[in-house]
Amino acid sequence: MTNATDSYPKRRTFLAAATAGAAVVAVPAIAKAASSGIAARAAGPTNADWAALAKDLSGTLVRPGESAYSTAKLLFDPRFDGQHPAGIAFVKSPHDVATCLAFVRKFKIPFTARSGGHSYAGYSGTSGLIIDVSNLKTMAVSGTTAVAGAGTRLIDFYHALAAKGRAVPGGSCPTVGIAGLALGGGIGVTARAHGLTCDSLESLQIVTANGAVLTATADPQQHSDLFWACQGGGGGNFGVVTSFTFRTTPAPSPCLFFMRWPWAQAAKVVAAWQSWAPHAPDALWSNLHLAAAPGGHTPTITVGGTYLGSVSAAASLIDQLWAKVGSHPTTWSLSNPEPYLNAMLAEAGCSSLGYQACHLPWYASGGRLGRVPQFTKSDFFTTPLSSAGISTLLAGIVALQKVHGAPGGVGGVAFDSLGGAVNRVKPGATAFVHRNALFGAQYTTDWNNGAGAAGIANQETWLRKFWTSMRRYASGQAYQNYIDPELTSWRTAYYGSNYNKLVAIKKKYDPTFLFKFPQAIGTPVPAQVMRTPVTG
Repeated sequence: MTNATDSYPKRRTFLAAATAGAAVVAVPAIAKAASSGIAARAAGPTNADWAALAKDLSGTLVRPGESAYSTAKLLFDPRFDGQHPAGIAFVKSPHDVATCLAFVRKFKIPFTARSGGHSYAGYSGTSGLIIDVSNLKTMAVSGTTAVAGAGTRLIDFYHALAAKGRAVPGGSCPTVGIAGLALGGGIGVTARAHGLTCDSLESLQIVTANGAVLTATADPQQHSDLFWACQGGGGGNFGVVTSFTFRTTPAPSPCLFFMRWPWAQAAKVVAAWQSWAPHAPDALWSNLHLAAAPGGHTPTITVGGTYLGSVSAAASLIDQLWAKVGSHPTTWSLSNPEPYLNAMLAEAGCSSLGYQACHLPWYASGGRLGRVPQFTKSDFFTTPLSSAGISTLLAGIVALQKVHGAPGGVGGVAFDSLGGAVNRVKPGATAFVHRNALFGAQYTTDWNNGAGAAGIANQETWLRKFWTSMRRYASGQAYQNYIDPELTSWRTAYYGSNYNKLVAIKKKYDPTFLFKFPQAIGTPVPAQVMRTPVTG
């Protein structure tokens, strides 16, 4: 059901005419009715109610049974293809978002906001209403600022910035939505030089639980507490963000490097890398990747990264790593400075595809990317791995070879160097508390879509054991953008000493706890968790 051709004056079923006030949308009529004591139907909204919602939207509402539904309901990870939302609203304005929130308030149905749909826990989906912001994807770059709609995909964000010779630090996955990335922090390949994505935020527009459209900035007169919370407090907690304004920098021309050593040198490479990458000049960012496959051959160890400077300076720094390892890699490459967009396409794995193909097929014409199921966990490390820690790390990778996995099964860990500009921000300056780590870790295992349950379960069991074995060497912190539904200590792991302040802000802007999911800020602590000491 759609109403794309309906004129604005017809859209009055759920939202009254706007009142005066630059930052507030009118209180939805449906919300007034609910507050007057009209109870929600036990069975939820009827088909007529859904039809009325569709008529009220300038965007499109997709329901089960419609031809677009099978694609519209999909998240990025095929593991969650079994979710069947009652509706997906592709909103086109803050007015549309407020209308959807009025709908879920009246009928008390579950809902979620969705940008790129990359939640590792499947929290981008629901059995109720998905408020999808992917149509909010306009980009305006002017002078030193960029305004991005909340549905902008990361590769489109980079493309628009590069066209104006500007940049904002961000991640590498091209199909991630800018909303999820920025709201959870945003660790990326220029983070050591320019900080996190959330560190470049200047303001944001957000629709809160009562339907108000607010502009939040660092100015105390403009909801600075909410702005602080949205700099790393995680998506889906405080409202639905519709646009972001970022401070930009001149687009760099990174040198890209890649190295591979024999597995026999793995312990030396790990020890050398962790003493090199987090302490290098800010212009250098590097990752370390260890991988194996169930029943596969010898595991692999690789080092990659970027350098924002000359190729000679990059080569000098790489020589220092080789000296620490005590041997040259068997395979290596170092590029001359690359145009900014080319470098981002390379980091996204799209060098051979190009920009247009670096999308999902149903999102953009010519898109050629696919979806891959993945199970993941994360850590932050604030101290170097000891020799025992390195041995445990390597043993965990080797153990995957003995697992009876699924077709296409692979697994490993990627370490991303931190320090630099990330760690010069105080832990309490933003909601992103992880400002003392040397490097972050993402443990992953993938398999072919449609693989059998037994092989998948075996790989997931391997990853849990691997992650558990490394916990004694990690800080207890975890990355909120790599959300982990099995993490019982998530409050302290994601938010540390900032959590109580986040709860207070949540109560202020969402007093009825409308925005909720299993790891939402303010979720009551189960008794068994309260009795369990946590670290981080």
